[in-house]
Amino acid sequence: MARIRMVAGNWKMNKNYEDGRDLAMAVRDALGPSEVKVVFCTPYIHLKTVSIILKDILNIHLGAQNCHEKESGAFTGEISAPQLKSTGCEYVILGHSERREYFKESHELLAEKTKAVLGQGMKPIFCFGEKLDSREAGKQNQIVEKQLKESLFKNFSKDEFANITLAYEPVWAIGTGKTASPKQAQEMHQFIRSLVKKKYGAETADSTTILYGGSVKPANAKDLFGQPDVDGGLIGGASLKAPDFVEITKAFF
Repeated sequence: MARIRMVAGNWKMNKNYEDGRDLAMAVRDALGPSEVKVVFCTPYIHLKTVSIILKDILNIHLGAQNCHEKESGAFTGEISAPQLKSTGCEYVILGHSERREYFKESHELLAEKTKAVLGQGMKPIFCFGEKLDSREAGKQNQIVEKQLKESLFKNFSKDEFANITLAYEPVWAIGTGKTASPKQAQEMHQFIRSLVKKKYGAETADSTTILYGGSVKPANAKDLFGQPDVDGGLIGGASLKAPDFVEITKAFF
């Protein structure tokens, strides 16, 4: 299976209803047909509206930023995978560093959430990565390997894993203006692919999409996406500006 190139925009907790609608339409109208898969990961209030805006647009897909591990119940303020599915959602970000840091999400919980998303036929965009102190201590590979093993490798079969997109996000480069150099990104992505190969085999490793997430901008996207094991990006701040997000998406060409 050919590796999918993807640019996913993580709007985080931004954009009111009208602004989110306008952003989705602006990106849709500016992009046109593309071989790159584009995903809008929006706050919950935008999901149904953006789903309608993207109707019949083959290369742009809808994603959420999180979900609860249970299908339903007395979990005030949460949202379930079946509820996300009902809006037209196809992707769900899981394990983002902000969820791990602020909401203390564990490896075990993320495995449960991943199962919930896969169970609804949606595709997780599974995030992981090291903090600055681990990078400075040269322990980034150990941290990344532990995150993948504890959440994914020991809980999911080869067939299940084939539906998961990986997103490496060096925590020290998220919202800080710092970015891993193309060389650093490639080294880590190559290491990640080697872990997937060891666990699931060469065919799965070759077809796994691995995104880079960490202050991707129009100015650095082409160099990052030009690396052989970087298959696209999980874009934060730049996804909130239609011209920047479109330019990043076009950096593949």
